[in-house]
Amino acid sequence: MDLSSLFSLQGKVALITGASKGIGYSIGEIFAAAGAKVVLCSRKQEAVDEMASKLRSKGYEAIGISCNVGNMDELPNLVNKTIEKYGQLDILVNNAATSPVFGPVHETSSEAFDKIMNVNLKAPFELAKLCWPHLRKSANASVINISSIGGISPEHGLGIYSVSKAALISMTKVLAKEWGESKIRVNVICPGLIETKFSEPLWSNEKIMDMVMKKLAIKRVGAADEIGSMALFLASQASSYTTGSVFTADGGFTI
Repeated sequence: MDLSSLFSLQGKVALITGASKGIGYSIGEIFAAAGAKVVLCSRKQEAVDEMASKLRSKGYEAIGISCNVGNMDELPNLVNKTIEKYGQLDILVNNAATSPVFGPVHETSSEAFDKIMNVNLKAPFELAKLCWPHLRKSANASVINISSIGGISPEHGLGIYSVSKAALISMTKVLAKEWGESKIRVNVICPGLIETKFSEPLWSNEKIMDMVMKKLAIKRVGAADEIGSMALFLASQASSYTTGSVFTADGGFTI
């Protein structure tokens, strides 16, 4: 048996949101290394152009398309440009997220609530719907949502963010159940504390880190490529009988 073919994404097209840095870019790089044509999406065109160029310099196939996923009117253009360029779509990774507030939930404004829900929940919902007609044509379609351990158990100071991520887990299961007949698998990854720019307010805070380290089985902060490698499993044939599943990659924080 050629095990390398199990993890090959040769001939696949993957669309990844929030992909100009951190977990999103890591997923894009690993997918590209596995043979996929990768579409990197983020708010700023210069940022995704730079990262796509970086991937192409390594011999990979990649383009960047700017899109503020919190603005639902921009989502159709993202999907249309992807199809115009590559003619197909096999993998969708909903990674883009926002967490504009840190503190007690009763101090979270309605504006912050709406922003969090738009980016973290409504955007994955609307984008998945737009991608559905194309995904159902794929021989091994996969949707991968990036939630958080906060979606399993609320994180301190991140109340509404945790709510949005819990809802994303539930939505993953709904889509998996409804889209199974269309041969579209839908799974969710819940990262723990990963060293990215997004999570810097946490891992740069000594008090928070002391608390986290006491709960970790693996006594370190995670790396973005450790999420990327799990995403590769979920995007590939290796997970062909896996859908509606919740995967934690958190160093044992939630044990």
